[in-house]
Amino acid sequence: MAAEQRRNLHAFGHYVRRMLDPTYILGTWPPGLRRVLQFDESLLLLFVDQLQYIQAEKNNKGAMEAASLFLRFLLELQEEGWFCGFLDALHQAGYSGLYEAIENWDFQKIEELEEYRLLLMRLQPEFKIRINPKDILPEISECLTSQESEEILQVCSNKGPMAGAEKMVECLLRSDKGNWPKTLKLALEKEESKFSAEDVEIKESEDDEVETDVQIFYKEEPECQNLSQNSCSPSGMSQTYSPMKPRNYQLELTLPAKEGKNTIICAPTGCGKTFVSLLICEHHLKKFPEGQKGKAVFFAIQLPVYEQQKSVFSQYFERRGYKVAGISGATSEKVPVEQIVENNDIIILTPQILVNSLKNGAIPSLSVFTLMIFDECHNTSKNHPYNMIMFNYLDQKFGRSSDPLPQVIGLTASVGIGDAKNTNEAIEYICKLCASLDTSAIATVKENVEELEEIVYKPQKFFRKVESRTTDRFKCIISQLMWETESLAKSVIDEIGIIIPEKLSQIQNRDFGTQKYEQWIVAFQKMCAVFRMPDKDEESRICKALFLYTSHLRKYNDALIISEHARMKDALDYLKEFFNNVRAAGFDATEQHLTQRFEEKLQELESVSMDPRSENAKLKDLCFILQEEYRLNPEMQKCVLDAFRSSGGNKMLIATSVADEGIEIAECNLVILYEYVANVIKMIQTRGRGRARGSKCFLITSNADVIEKEKINICKEKMMNDSILSLQSWDEAVFKEKVYKIQIDEKFIRDSQEKAKSVPDKKNKKLLCRKCKAFACYTADIRVVEECHYTVVGDAFRTCCITKLHPQPKSFGSFEKTAKIFCARQNCNHGWGIYVRYKAFEIPVIKIGSFVVEDLATGAQTLYAKWRDFHFEKMPFDPAEMSK
Repeated sequence: MAAEQRRNLHAFGHYVRRMLDPTYILGTWPPGLRRVLQFDESLLLLFVDQLQYIQAEKNNKGAMEAASLFLRFLLELQEEGWFCGFLDALHQAGYSGLYEAIENWDFQKIEELEEYRLLLMRLQPEFKIRINPKDILPEISECLTSQESEEILQVCSNKGPMAGAEKMVECLLRSDKGNWPKTLKLALEKEESKFSAEDVEIKESEDDEVETDVQIFYKEEPECQNLSQNSCSPSGMSQTYSPMKPRNYQLELTLPAKEGKNTIICAPTGCGKTFVSLLICEHHLKKFPEGQKGKAVFFAIQLPVYEQQKSVFSQYFERRGYKVAGISGATSEKVPVEQIVENNDIIILTPQILVNSLKNGAIPSLSVFTLMIFDECHNTSKNHPYNMIMFNYLDQKFGRSSDPLPQVIGLTASVGIGDAKNTNEAIEYICKLCASLDTSAIATVKENVEELEEIVYKPQKFFRKVESRTTDRFKCIISQLMWETESLAKSVIDEIGIIIPEKLSQIQNRDFGTQKYEQWIVAFQKMCAVFRMPDKDEESRICKALFLYTSHLRKYNDALIISEHARMKDALDYLKEFFNNVRAAGFDATEQHLTQRFEEKLQELESVSMDPRSENAKLKDLCFILQEEYRLNPEMQKCVLDAFRSSGGNKMLIATSVADEGIEIAECNLVILYEYVANVIKMIQTRGRGRARGSKCFLITSNADVIEKEKINICKEKMMNDSILSLQSWDEAVFKEKVYKIQIDEKFIRDSQEKAKSVPDKKNKKLLCRKCKAFACYTADIRVVEECHYTVVGDAFRTCCITKLHPQPKSFGSFEKTAKIFCARQNCNHGWGIYVRYKAFEIPVIKIGSFVVEDLATGAQTLYAKWRDFHFEKMPFDPAEMSK
């Protein structure tokens, strides 16, 4: 019996992990456990020790991880009576639903709560804002354990009602009580909360049991709707789910794909494109006759999006009996890709995984799939992994293979128009994207536009042109330091008699603190790095001096850019950190002089940066917008601040362009673009972050050109929409012929480029330190590890470099960073790469951008930004070679 109980508990362990907070039952179980284990005091001590680990796991990682640890310990117990002790503890702690389910091994009632959990998760942001947990806690306490009720009240007292509401949601999501949805609804109605009436409708049957029929009425369609029905639970018992019905516009978007056409689905952010892809995928998998099976792959570019979509597809399809798995760069080393693909019906991938697998033969061809879905498909261009996959697809299409090709679906909020100046050029651009994805249809919402506009709100856009500082003493001081540094660089050039007027003359025409000036520095630094002299020691001295001067100019330029967009104090802190690092490195006579000049100006810079008159006007305007949009009384301000400090209560997200696309972000009512303008695709996606009704989007800038560029993007959006409508009116045969011609032309160009690829240069070359020209290694000693990392074999390299422990050691794939590598020449300390632990070896991994490549025969020197640009004979890493 014990073995069967152990097997069942292992099989249903995910319910325990999802619902149980083991710290609640620890106080109720030890007395019963002591009776079971009284004959073995050492085992009892071991158990008490485990309790401490479980409590620590909850504090550090949350209740679910603590439950996982508790369950592992529980399943390892061999003593008689452990299972009864566990059930007694559940009952005493108030886990009546979990107790009943485990006693009867029937989890149907618990499984029926899943729809409501998903609903509450989606409504959590509104719940936190609208609900005071103290008002409804007496009404719903029967759905919680006594410990949970106490914790909610404690959080309310310590951190405020918003944090308490978040805690309440967390507890309800873990509740095993079958009546919690109905009880919560009644409690909200009793308190006359608008939240219940507007957002939740729960139907009741005649026997007063809660049915799993949930309807959500709120502002935007989430990207991950759960529409599960008629799946099987782990116990094999049939479950019935009543899904939300897809909206009419979502069904409209699926039509071409359901007809078997390769389709680009272009619809705004927040309309539920992921939901549409679920419907298409389900229809596709169901269409195969008995004895045949489809296989779908969904591509997500970013890791957070991959995790998000993997969860969505798993929740939706596993209930229907389909197997879902995912592979990303972080997990590809653990399980063979071919095994994952073979054993599952739906695979979620980051695209580079498939590119690598096609290249190394792990996946023989794309014919193993019957459906491919590309999220953010507008990225299918140039050398993007999406395009690499489609190159393989098109090669197979135009080759002699008779193997069937998968259906292709692309998802995007905007197809873009590139650099098109008119509608004809825009149509050409969109046709090229269609050709890259081999699509014959573009699906947009045309028949159900009103419904779409009810769901997806387009925020108001405001342009805020802010004047720059009228006087900028900080910029004057830094500019003077830059003039002096430029003069030092020019004196070095004059000293050796090299005439490069076209390069130096450009200095006078460039403004400090701009991207253009940075571009000049980079170009000038590259020119200096490959400068040659007969006297190699003199060459080293000159190149090192020029490297230092240009590096300091670049840092000063960065500081001016920071000062322009943030505070002078931030810019000064940036420079102080840089000079602290300079002192800790080589710190030769040149660096000492440059550092001294900065320190002479430091006190004045400190004074200027703290002067209130130097405040950045853009930050003032940003502050004004936030105050106007969020006028709070003092009591509300404290509540918001408390919630902001507590985990999960943050109401503001500051992000780089990484937040533009793909990643699911809760609906916002204020989007601020701070000196940020990109192309029309990015404009549409960033605007789509303001999904809440009444939301606003502000562009703050001191540069009129930035506003003008955004206005051009608005015009381009209209041009894009007009071009799509025009293409949709084309005869299908004409459109296919246009796409086919583009594909043929592009394949001819691609094949020609393939033939013209450089033959690897087999001649041995030197790698020299880019900063001081010290010898590092020969190309003959370089080996390639896992196709993209470059190491150096032999002991000679170790004498040319020094190492320092890595300040942030961590693992990536098969590698574990252990140390940083620097040039060993005195007063150089230029960074060359890192030392890693790879399998059983400690090996260096070097970056080509840190070196100058010198031809042994001619002495010619070349810089390479990427290893792929350096066409030398690349030999693979061989562990056997290391043992020699």
